[in-house]
Amino acid sequence: MSSSSSSCINIVLVTVALLTVSGSHADQLSSSFYDESCPGLTDLVLTAVAQAQLSDPRMPASLVRLHFHDCFVDGCDGSVLLDDSEMIVSEKGATPNKNSARGFDVIDDIKSQVESVCPGVVSCADILTLAAEASVFLSGGPSWDVPLGRRDGTTANKDGANKNLPTPLDTLDVLQSKFSAVGLDDIDLVALSGAHTFGRAQCKTFSSRLYNYSGTLSPDPSLDPSYLAILEENCPQGEIGTTLNNLDPTTPDAFDNNYYYNLQNGQGLLQTDQELYADTSSALASIIDRYASDDGSLFFEHFAVSMINMGSISPLTGSDGEVRFDCRKINAG
Repeated sequence: MSSSSSSCINIVLVTVALLTVSGSHADQLSSSFYDESCPGLTDLVLTAVAQAQLSDPRMPASLVRLHFHDCFVDGCDGSVLLDDSEMIVSEKGATPNKNSARGFDVIDDIKSQVESVCPGVVSCADILTLAAEASVFLSGGPSWDVPLGRRDGTTANKDGANKNLPTPLDTLDVLQSKFSAVGLDDIDLVALSGAHTFGRAQCKTFSSRLYNYSGTLSPDPSLDPSYLAILEENCPQGEIGTTLNNLDPTTPDAFDNNYYYNLQNGQGLLQTDQELYADTSSALASIIDRYASDDGSLFFEHFAVSMINMGSISPLTGSDGEVRFDCRKINAG
């Protein structure tokens, strides 16, 4: 990369922390939205997520992913939480969510606790957004003031979940297109992908990289050989593919910047992870190199901003939508 291109990237990285998604609905969100109607909400959510983390160290990563899967389908409206009913075809049955998305019971528990102190006030969409922030913080990551005031949707979009959610086999062009479609840019893409610094993935989400990369009947050449050997042992060819693997082999339950070191060393687990660093002279690789080069502070700063950006995708506010009494069903259901 030329020095002028590198300078441009540096300028973007320095200024991105000042930028958030704006719009008529997103502008109505405020971190003080429940200060009077439900004081103590943030602490309640934090305590509940901490309790869930004690019993299941995977849960924080699962809650962040659940928030992501909510926001990328018709905005952050809690639609991913809805069960099948006569009126709803649940997004839980979509391919990216089926037998994969988790954390619903934790959200139910938090909603129950919130309803006991602030009945009919706090939306499920806001609870999920707060739970995602708490999950990052409790795992060693950044904390940020969460804009609130979302309302819950009264519909679900299974087809939209199948179409709009990124998949582990998407090409870089497809990934960028899916992020752009919801108003997120390449810095958001690289920063939010850093959530793969914790959590697990099933063998079936990446096994083609081990045995038949791009139809070659050979492993992905970008995989570090020693890492490939570990993955082949964990995921033998021909098995059903539900065995869980750490997204970060070093600190699997900690939110840190190891994800970016992993990409530099050919140890990105998912194809979509390693794709970000496929061209080491690209603008994306320059961002990754910056995130990997310090103690994680730059990544933390940008991740917080990108989470706010993602959480501001097409929210329902004002009189739109509703505040569900039960996160799994619409009030009319």
